This record gives sequence, C-alpha cells and structure tokens, in this order.
Amino acid sequence: MFLLLFFLIKMAKEREEKKGHHYSAEDISVLEGLEPVRRRPGMYIGTTGPEGLHHLVWEIFDNSRDEAMGGFCDTIEVVVLPDNRVRIADNGRGVPVDIHKKTKVSALETVMTTLHAGGKFGGEGYKVSGGLHGVGASVVNALSNYCKAEVHRDGGKYVQEYSRGKKKSSVKKVAPSKLHGTIVTFEPDVEIFGDIKFDWNTIVTHIRQQAYLVKGLKVLIIDARDYKGKIDDTDIFYFKELGLELPSVSFYFEGGLISLIKYYNKFQKPIQGKIFYTEKELDSVGVEIALQYVDDIVDRIVPFANNIYTQEGGTHVTGFKTALTRTLNTYCKKNEMMKESEGGFTGDDVLEGLTVVISVKLREIQFEGQTKAKLGSMEAQGAVGTVFGEAFTSFLEENPDDAKAIINKAILALKARKAAKAAKDSILRKGALEGMTLPGKLADCQSKSAEESELFLVEGDSAGGSAKQGRDRRTQAILPLRGKILNVERARIDKMLASKEVKSLIIAMGTSIGDTFDIGKMRYHKIIIATDADVDGAHIRTLLLTLFYRYFKQIIEAGYVYIAQPPLYKIKKGKEVNYAYSDEEKLKIIGKGADISEIENLDDQTASVVEEENEEEIKKKISKVHIQRYKGLGEMNPEELWETTMDPTHRIIKKVDIADAEEANKIFDILMGTEVPPRKSFIQSNAKLAEIDI
Repeated sequence: MFLLLFFLIKMAKEREEKKGHHYSAEDISVLEGLEPVRRRPGMYIGTTGPEGLHHLVWEIFDNSRDEAMGGFCDTIEVVVLPDNRVRIADNGRGVPVDIHKKTKVSALETVMTTLHAGGKFGGEGYKVSGGLHGVGASVVNALSNYCKAEVHRDGGKYVQEYSRGKKKSSVKKVAPSKLHGTIVTFEPDVEIFGDIKFDWNTIVTHIRQQAYLVKGLKVLIIDARDYKGKIDDTDIFYFKELGLELPSVSFYFEGGLISLIKYYNKFQKPIQGKIFYTEKELDSVGVEIALQYVDDIVDRIVPFANNIYTQEGGTHVTGFKTALTRTLNTYCKKNEMMKESEGGFTGDDVLEGLTVVISVKLREIQFEGQTKAKLGSMEAQGAVGTVFGEAFTSFLEENPDDAKAIINKAILALKARKAAKAAKDSILRKGALEGMTLPGKLADCQSKSAEESELFLVEGDSAGGSAKQGRDRRTQAILPLRGKILNVERARIDKMLASKEVKSLIIAMGTSIGDTFDIGKMRYHKIIIATDADVDGAHIRTLLLTLFYRYFKQIIEAGYVYIAQPPLYKIKKGKEVNYAYSDEEKLKIIGKGADISEIENLDDQTASVVEEENEEEIKKKISKVHIQRYKGLGEMNPEELWETTMDPTHRIIKKVDIADAEEANKIFDILMGTEVPPRKSFIQSNAKLAEIDI
C-alpha cells in the first residue's frame, strides 16, 4: 500500500512539473482600487440585470436621503436624462472637499473612488443612515462609463469627473456658489449591464416609498429622456428653472407611515377604524410602526431598517411578530373572548388581513448580505418587541371596538386554520390509504427526476387528448383542467381544497400546502400553463396564477412556473409550413409582396399589406397560401401541438417572475378581489391597451 501511494504521488508530481505548473505567490492576483467591483459586480449590487441597474439609482438616492434623515436636507431631485444618464441632486451639506488626512486627496475623491469610505462609520457625520457599508457612491462610480460629482459648499462649486471608477482630474473649484448640496450624474457602463433601460414606474414606486418614510421631505422625479436639447446640469434643481413641460411627479407626506398604510389599503375594506401608530426610541433604537387590519386573508408586512426596504425581513420583523401574537393572546384571555378549548392564536392567525409597516433606525446597523435584504442587528428585535407590545396593549384598551374586530378576525382565522388542517389531513389520509394515488386524469411522465420533469396544465379534455398523444412521455406530464378553477383570492384553504381541480393539482405537484408545504417534494421543476388564446383562456391563466401567487409563492420564486406561447397561425404555402406567434410574424412570413390571389382565408389586416390586383388576374391564379387561425390548443393535432408548443427545442415559454411583490399584491387585489369600483377603474384606464380578437 505504501509503495502504491508513493508511486501515485510521484506520478502526480512529475505530471505537474511537466505542465510547468508551480503554485506560488506569483499566482495570487491583487486587485487595486475599484477593480474588484467591476470583476464581481454581483457581490455589490446583486445582479447586472434590471434590478442591479436600478440599484445604482437607489445607492446614490440613499446618500441624499440620509442627509434628509439627519435633518440637513429637505429636497431631492431625481432626473432621468437622455443617453442612459441619471442625475440626483440634494440641498444637503455637500460632501466635504478638503484633504483627507489618510488618503492625502480630497474627501470627495476618497468617497467616490475608495470602497468602505464615507461619513457613516463613526464620528458625528450621521447618527442614522442606510449606507453603512460605505460602498454606494464608489460602486456606482466603478460600474459607470461616465460619472460626475458636483458639490456646492463653503461658498464654492467643486467638480470631479470619473470613468469606470478612475478620476479624470483632481477636484477643482470651478466657480463661486451660494448654494449647498451634492449632485451626482452617472451613466451605467454597457459592458457591465448590456441593454440599459431605466423603468420609470420602478423608479417612481421605490422613491414614493422612501418619501413616506421621511416626514417633510420633498422629492421631485423628472423624466427628461425625450428632451434632446442641451442638458446643462451645473446648478442644483436646474430643470425646475428651465420651465420645460417634462413628465414629472413629486412626493411630500406629512403623515409618514400612516399615509403609507392608507396608500397600501386604498383598495381594501378596513375592519379597524383607527390606524395604530407608535414612535419611540429604546436603547438607541428608533422604532416606528403603523398597522391596520382589513377584510382579507393575506398579510402585508413591509419592513425597513434605516429606510432601506428589507424584503427578507430580519430581527425587527421577528420582534414584531412575537409581540403581536403575545399581545393579542393576552388581551383575548384577559377579556374572556375565546373558549379555552380553542387554544391560543398562532402567528399565522394574527397576521391574516394585517397591513403593517415596521421602520427601525439604528446607529450601528448590520445587514445579512451586501444587498441589505435582511436585518441582522439583534438589538432591533428586543426594542421592537417592547415598544410595540406596550403601545399596542394600550391601543386595544383605548379602542375596544377596534380590539373586538381584530380579535374576531383572528378567531375566524384560527377556526379556518383548524378546518383547513382537517381538510389537508383528510387528503393525506386518503392518499396514504390509496398508496398516494395520483389524480386519475393526470397522465404522468416516466421520469422520477423532478429536474427534468414538466407538468402541462391544459384547458379541457380536447387539448388534453392532443397533448397526451403528442408529448414526450418520458419527461412530460399532462393534467387537463375542466372549466375555470376556483378564484382563491378570497378563499381559505378549507374551501379551496373542496375544489376537485385545485385538489388534483396539489396532489400532482406533491408539495402539500400551507404549514406542511415542502418545495423539496416538488415532482416537476416546470409547471407550464397552456391555455387557449382567447378571453376564457386568459381568465383560466389568471386564476391559476392567483393560486400560485397566494398559496405557492415559493414555487414562482424558484422559477418553476411558466406560460406556454402556442402559435396564433399556421401558414401553408405549397408543401412549406410555417407557424406565426403574432400578427407581425404572420405578415413577415407571407411577405408584403405576396400575391393576394394566392391567399386563402384572407383577413383585413393581411389584405392591407399585400399587392392589389384586378379581378380577372385574380381568377386566373390558383390559391397556394392557406392561413389557419388557432383559437385553442384543441384545434391542433398531436403532431402540431408537439412541434409548436411542447418540443423543448422549438417551443416558446415565458417564465413567471415576481419583479415587484407589492405591485403584484395590488394587481391581484384589484383584479381578483371582491371590491368592484377598483376593478372597474382599472378596466377603464387600461381598455385601450387590450388586444381584442373578434
């Protein structure tokens, strides 16, 4: 054994020497300045996709917002400029421009070109801020093809320009100035982000949220992308002085979190008349919370730490949930509002129908991860629990009608939870007795590997028959759905499980539901919704998406839900067959120079683009082009369905993603909820965008 080991080591050594590979200090790379950011941008902004692109705007905006949080700034202007540039200005103190003792260059240059440099690591520059990692401005600079910082302070205007994190010149005083504040203009680098397109709605939505969180802050957002004139950004709030009629929106909220709760619940029916609100500092942690219960079965928890939206929650959310459950259980027991046999509330019971905004402010803050999606500061948990627990107890005592409505809401949720558990247990018991029998209508695939398995949800038995015959039996399963499934937007689990179609889908997926949901038991890593290209098909697709969003959001977040894109037309020219997935593609296939006499089933749109000919010439020609308009998948034979919609090498499928959870919540509330006026308003506002196929 020893000789064999010696021989193997010797061979490995000779092989490495033969290759000339010697691992030494020379193999260690040292990246200087901001080069690490350009090499690994995902470490600093999460992604180089649209979310990361907009993250650059948030980083610069956060610096101005931190000035406002400290009381040094009351106005911020965000301008989206032509040529993929964004300009953010504030009337704060202005970044210091004097020489930094350690770096021996201007403090402005230090902040813009050095990682982990800023006024937020100690001292009295900022008591509270969101940018404690100190990478905001420097990361934006590193990932920008062009960047310019302008500072108005101490009677002068100072400017420095950069490209990809490197300065073009030293900080210079270019003119006297009576203003004060900072302006940063940047142009993201196409080498990093590829196709650059700033989304107006994304910017407005994010900044609106921030405006609610800083009382007395005015934010002006301007869309100047279509202004092709000379852009002179030499002065703060310059566009306001130009008098141009540019698309713009401004925000200013005195109500703070109470105003934000009203905004979130504007399409909901409150069951609690008075919005709860408290603000207090405990152990150097500022706690601000507003909440209201509405007539709904889902909850909306919106947490912030130093005004940064922590979408993954954290210690402040944990402290709130614990205090909420404890407080309502204590109040209910004290006032004998529930039978002992019913037990106490769980966290899920007291969250149903709740809309709450939690905002904490800490001097020394810790996030889990560079993108600051989750708060890790443990002191926030205790401070939130104590401050909220005391204030909410007083609120319940002082507002008995609201307290009764909240408790009754929680009791209803408790009873529904027990009924749902009984329904789920019944399904599981039935499955166990039948050997976990899958739904009879499911044509399962042969593969046992979830990674390669696909489940097609098709509309009706006709499409189901074609899909079953045309599929790849090894990896593709088919589940036909008869009619429109239950609208689960307002249905609890017990009622939902009474729906045969919904129950079949849950059993087919294998994940269970509710507190027993386990995404690890998912039987398919592609759930493909394949409905007809008509109004009913769109409705069924919306109902299915509502089901996934409300009860299986993790499946969407994992990237397992897709929407099939079957063709609209089959175009046959002699023996040549083409499929068109849009009207534009149909016209391209036919060709604008096509012979009108060669086309069967000619529609008005096609006729408008082909050449006209006189009647006699038309009669002489033989029809050679045949256009078939598909109304549903059931009209396709198995071969056509496979070739166009199911074959992984040719099909087109769209992955369902949740880009903005809050916007998704609002849309589902409007479209699938019980309130008619918001839905009517939505339809009237968007009617012109509808594509009507008559």
